[in-house]
Amino acid sequence: MPSALRIGPYRFFFYANDRGEPAHVHVQRDGKIAKFWIEPVRMDRSGRFRPNELLDIQRTIEQNQTKLLTAWNDYFNA
Repeated sequence: MPSALRIGPYRFFFYANDRGEPAHVHVQRDGKIAKFWIEPVRMDRSGRFRPNELLDIQRTIEQNQTKLLTAWNDYFNA
């Protein structure tokens, strides 16, 4: 599970078997894991995060969208 980004308490990562899906990132904090599509940025699974925290996570992904897409493409050789 390579980490693409760490910001504050959040780890943004991919699973190795995610290759067959469109670009997305999993976000983990304290045992909670949410899933967001990267382009366009939208939530797929909330992972028990609070709604206001999900908005913060989404904004972070939007601000780092290019970096996350590059990490996805580098990892999966897309």
